[in-house]
Amino acid sequence: MSITVVGSVALDTVYTPFGQAQDALGGSASYFATAASLYDQVNLVGVVGEDFPQEHLEFLGTRSATLDSLQVAQGKTFRWGGRYALDMNSRETLFTELGVFAEFKPSLPEAYGHAEVVFLANIHPALQLDVLQQMERGGVQLRALDTMNLWIETTRDALTEVLRKVDVVMIAEEEARQYANTPNLQAAARTILDLGPKILVIKQGPYGSLLIGADGSYFAAPSFPIEEVRDPTGAGDAFAGGFLGYLATRLHAGHELAPADYQRGLVHGNILGSFACEDFSVGRLKEVTAEDIAARYQQCVSFTHFEAEWSSGTVAATA
Repeated sequence: MSITVVGSVALDTVYTPFGQAQDALGGSASYFATAASLYDQVNLVGVVGEDFPQEHLEFLGTRSATLDSLQVAQGKTFRWGGRYALDMNSRETLFTELGVFAEFKPSLPEAYGHAEVVFLANIHPALQLDVLQQMERGGVQLRALDTMNLWIETTRDALTEVLRKVDVVMIAEEEARQYANTPNLQAAARTILDLGPKILVIKQGPYGSLLIGADGSYFAAPSFPIEEVRDPTGAGDAFAGGFLGYLATRLHAGHELAPADYQRGLVHGNILGSFACEDFSVGRLKEVTAEDIAARYQQCVSFTHFEAEWSSGTVAATA
């Protein structure tokens, strides 16, 4: 069993009220692979430039089955810089330098095409479609993608086409409303699910996440409370790594995925996202163990459990 991820591998420069990082390992594929590899084997597909630090290559080599599909192209690595406000919920993009990522054309070895889970990280929808076509020859059981406002605004038709071909869509709440052109989240969810996906995951940042099924099911999981948020960059991709990583373990065990599996996966996603926020880049994720995840999972169970019994006498009658 394995998970194939296709996305960006980057060098980030980040400023927050609690510190800064220069040319730190970043990119959607990097965060996802670091998190998902805690659950299952990961196949990473991406591109970097000749300036990409050897230390980052060595680390990614510990989190991916092989780096055969991490292309090293002539030119500079994708770089991004951002500055976060005090509330850590809003940020200003300082620069975006695509470098070799601008000409990235994913090429999957045959073995990668046989992965049971594929995650199409936040890249151009045309590239996501190309990867899905390459995966058709394999035995993919779960296809998931992430997207963003840029693709909604500039390549809506291509995005709609790829949405029709996946099982799981992960999207931020404001972007779901943007895609569906409605302020109502339930209406937005129905618009996306009517295209064909079975599961929609709504990312709500510090407020947690929602799981909405095409069958009408609905599940909400709060974010895991942490005392210090140093850098929220990559938290959404780490979330995806925890979510899909857990589901991969269930498929690995021979289970057909049930609603309860997706619900538990959502909790795992929130937990990995919380770890990502505790340090710059993948610093905290590097240290996470299975025991750390289990401890936070049990805490999630304890602070979300309540007795379902209802007594009408607890509510005062009103005139």
